[in-house]
Amino acid sequence: MAPFSMKCLHCGEYIYKGRKFNARKETTDIKYYAITIYRFYIRCTRCSGEITFKTDPANMDYECERGAKRNFEPWREAKLAEETEEQRLDRLEREEAERDVMKELEVKTIDAKTEMAIADALDEIRSRNARIEKAEKDGGTTAVEKDVVGEERRRQEEEDAETARKAFESRTMPDLEEEIIDMDESSTDGEGSVASSSTMSASTLAMPPPPVPAFKRQVKKKKDFSAALGIKKKPSLV
Repeated sequence: MAPFSMKCLHCGEYIYKGRKFNARKETTDIKYYAITIYRFYIRCTRCSGEITFKTDPANMDYECERGAKRNFEPWREAKLAEETEEQRLDRLEREEAERDVMKELEVKTIDAKTEMAIADALDEIRSRNARIEKAEKDGGTTAVEKDVVGEERRRQEEEDAETARKAFESRTMPDLEEEIIDMDESSTDGEGSVASSSTMSASTLAMPPPPVPAFKRQVKKKKDFSAALGIKKKPSLV
């Protein structure tokens, strides 16, 4: 049975996978690790040309040797994708060089940031020292000016407080007199009202109490309408 589809190189016949053949088996001296490699001989169904193929344990498949050409080899793309030892070494060297370049760039970046931070700190120290020196030079005159300004402000506040106190006292004295007069008048009015109320209470005590109203029920007499209607009552026998 054909293990793969192939094309005969003698006549161009296509042989599909799974077609039955009478094959001759040969054990070779080639080994893949401890696995023995076998070779098979078949003949084309059209021209009887000899076709040979052998086992390929490395790829777990078969390898066409002579008389035919395999239509598709699945490991060929994998081989193309795989890199050789030289390519692998070149790739590792290239990655190492790129890593060194990146590391050097990182170191340079860190050094630049450190230098910038140091420069900023030095500028801040210089500016602070300049401010301190300027304050020490102008310290005497500045202190005298501050004392003069503070004394003037304190004196002005005291004058304003004294003026406000005098104005408040001059304004509240007439108000107190008016309040005293009003209180006297209200006291006299209160005494008169008390006297009048006392006389009224005495007069009310001397008068007799009013009579208590009677709620006696009055019985109304019924009118006799029998005479008007022409009804005569029978005399009672008793």
